[in-house]
Amino acid sequence: MVGLATWIVTTVATAQLRRADVERNTADVRNDSRSATVQNTTEISSIVPPSSPVLLTGSRRIIGLKRCLELAERNFPKISEAHARLESKSAQERQARLAPFSEFTATAGLAMAPTLRGLSSFSPNTDVTLSSSMALAWQTGVEGVLPLYTFGKLTHGWLALEAQTKEGEFEIKKEINDVRLVVRKAYYAIQLSRDALALIREAASLIDGHVEKMEIEAARGEGDEINLLRLREQRADLDARAADARKQEVSAMAGLRFFTGQSVPFDIPNEPLRPVTYGLGPLSRYLSAARLFRPEVNMAAAGVTARRELLRLERARYLPDLGLALGVKWSYAPEVTDQTNPFVRDSANFLYYSLGVVLRYKLDFLPQSARVDQAAAQLREMEATERYALGGVGQQVEEAYADVEAMRVKLDATSRAARYAQQWLIRVQQGIEVGTLDEEDLVMPAREFALQRFAQMSATFDFNMAFAKLAQAAGWDATLVGE
Repeated sequence: MVGLATWIVTTVATAQLRRADVERNTADVRNDSRSATVQNTTEISSIVPPSSPVLLTGSRRIIGLKRCLELAERNFPKISEAHARLESKSAQERQARLAPFSEFTATAGLAMAPTLRGLSSFSPNTDVTLSSSMALAWQTGVEGVLPLYTFGKLTHGWLALEAQTKEGEFEIKKEINDVRLVVRKAYYAIQLSRDALALIREAASLIDGHVEKMEIEAARGEGDEINLLRLREQRADLDARAADARKQEVSAMAGLRFFTGQSVPFDIPNEPLRPVTYGLGPLSRYLSAARLFRPEVNMAAAGVTARRELLRLERARYLPDLGLALGVKWSYAPEVTDQTNPFVRDSANFLYYSLGVVLRYKLDFLPQSARVDQAAAQLREMEATERYALGGVGQQVEEAYADVEAMRVKLDATSRAARYAQQWLIRVQQGIEVGTLDEEDLVMPAREFALQRFAQMSATFDFNMAFAKLAQAAGWDATLVGE
């Protein structure tokens, strides 16, 4: 019974080593099954090509990361809100372009008019509104003004609204950029949790069998109760760690379903967490990409353009507007005598049309100067916002770039540490086989190998998230290659 607990831990580590050797030597087998609950996934994945974005496992869909990102862009509520705001801004722009050429008013009316005969010099009728002799009269007309020259008011207004629409387009890209990060985080968290559960379940299955044997031997008075208690403590600790891993998996899956807008449960491919392809370029490349592609920078630039055009619009309002006035009106009252004298105003029977150039000048110079100052202050405010966005984005890119480099070093270090622990464990095993070492000597290398394996898995998650944050900071999703 000497070193039995240590032997169990060593057996788990040795099984992991043997599996790693099989994975390296067998090119056709990519992944081992995590548990018996996902056997159908393994069978289908051997039939459907790996590039398929969506698979079916029994009654549950299997959705890869690429498809999750596409579904999030389509269904995430924040992106839908941004789309709705963009439609509103586009409608405002169309309204501003069409409204100046639609300033026409149509009027029409019907009324009862009394019988009125005679001329301007004599009439047999009196000036009454109601009489026993009345007939139906009507009047209709259309009047309006077409702008000829506004000294830039229309142009500057249109350009300001066009910039506002562009700001709405970049707002959609901002929401997409943000949701991509959280989708990747949830996806990688599910993989990390399942990898941890796979190790815990394998260790638990080995410990359970030996606990039962030791309990039987302890009941006979032949076993070592200290080793049994130590083994039970390790088994209880595995249950606690498994509960934490399951909690993280459930939480990450719930978040992934929310981000992708899927009400029907689905699963992700049965694949272990792997680091994204390392393709880090020089820092200047990501800084340049951020200035070009980062939505917040482009939103600020569009805001500056809009404020600049609004300032020009307010300055143009110091000047008048020139327009072309058009109108036609027809009125007819059959019981009222039509006055043909051009010097007599006849409001009952007439037909006229008008065409001419008109001028409209608003003479509120003092209030207008205050509006100009207000627009200038808003422009300065937006220019400061743009400078802040450029500086802040640059800082975020540099921090994310440094984080990627640090996580790369950490991943390389943990990978080397796991490899060294593996070599250490193999050497100790060989020493035990030839009789130069005892089983107690396996305690330290087995423990270190298990710890370094978990550290390597966590470092892989941190490395992938560092790259995802760099892609978000640069606004350039091409940063993540081979994902």
